[in-house]
Amino acid sequence: MDGRNGVGKCEWFIPDAFYPVKDNGDYVSHEAVCVLNTGDTDAELDLTLYFEDREPLEGFHAACPARRTHHVRLDMIRSENGDPIQRGVPYAIYVRSNVPVVVQYSRCDTTQPELSFMGLLAY
Repeated sequence: MDGRNGVGKCEWFIPDAFYPVKDNGDYVSHEAVCVLNTGDTDAELDLTLYFEDREPLEGFHAACPARRTHHVRLDMIRSENGDPIQRGVPYAIYVRSNVPVVVQYSRCDTTQPELSFMGLLAY
């Protein structure tokens, strides 16, 4: 692999996202869209959120430099209109990239003393 075009694909889907409502002590519940860009071109990412009972939310943007990784913390990202991701509401994420990347989703749930962590490769 020469890395020029990078590995992965330009569209990724995460059907089960959920930002927990509460935190426990010093640990903060959060989610992340983890991006790996092995190519020689910076990745420009657009995220669209889909819900069960409302229209999709668009306008979330992130970047991953060439030959780097970036963990897009969903508790910190804001849409271009300043909208945060709402806590306690199930949703799905569509990730679009201008270059091939690999996307993983992770969730840290600290709502109980026995915190849990989930990580999975997006589709």
